[in-house]
Amino acid sequence: MDKVRALGWAYCLGFLLVVAVGYVPPFHDAQGNLFGLFKLDLYDDSLHLASGAWAGVAAYLSRRAAIFYFRLFGPLYFADGVLGFLTGSGYLDGGILLYGPLDLPLQTRFFANLPHLVIGGLAIWIGYGLARRGRGGDDAAPAAAA
Repeated sequence: MDKVRALGWAYCLGFLLVVAVGYVPPFHDAQGNLFGLFKLDLYDDSLHLASGAWAGVAAYLSRRAAIFYFRLFGPLYFADGVLGFLTGSGYLDGGILLYGPLDLPLQTRFFANLPHLVIGGLAIWIGYGLARRGRGGDDAAPAAAA
């Protein structure tokens, strides 16, 4: 298995962990905010679960599927983080439609969206950078064709 597929599995496990952490009481403050920053709702959990499942299925299927995942998922997730930072609401979970722009402190907007920016940015690098560097695994496509 090559690095792109291995990272697909890592994204799968990471997103499943994010969903699980949302149900662990010690990570919530008195107002129910995760890490004291934000609340995760059914929409957020569904998005994270679907993102993890998609990453796992792509990693299982092939290198080409994993590259496709990172190339599509990365820009979508990164843009969601940018919108969330600017407006306090993202679009992937429907927040901008459900709640509109939120008047949140800059620090809250930054730390609440930093994971989306990092995860999305890393996915972009994996899909467009790492995937072109080389190939590996049993079903690797040539770098130019991937």
